[in-house]
Amino acid sequence: MSRLPLKENLKKFTGIESCPVRNIIARFSGKWSMLILCVLAENGATRFNEIGKALPDISPKVLAETLRNLESDGLISRTLYAEIPPRVEYALTDLGNSLMPVIRSLISWAIDNYDAIAGRK
Repeated sequence: MSRLPLKENLKKFTGIESCPVRNIIARFSGKWSMLILCVLAENGATRFNEIGKALPDISPKVLAETLRNLESDGLISRTLYAEIPPRVEYALTDLGNSLMPVIRSLISWAIDNYDAIAGRK
């Protein structure tokens, strides 16, 4: 059985290294990344433990790793205050803020369609 040639409009997804869907959206589309971005969007600068309290089912290890990833991607900033004890706050960057309308739209769609999708299981 021979394969049909790939349609021209689908070729944009085949570039593993250059596909925006694979390489950019995957960075913030994980379960925790979007929720952390939402917490920061709603609360402004927020401390590590406060984010953990807002998302009680995330482990400290996964929270720290996710925050590091979001920071390295430029979506959030980390500010260390020279106090005793040290205080660290996380906040959305301009890039992170520019992503929030898209995430809010997705949240709205999820709320509107939750029953229809959850009812299929």
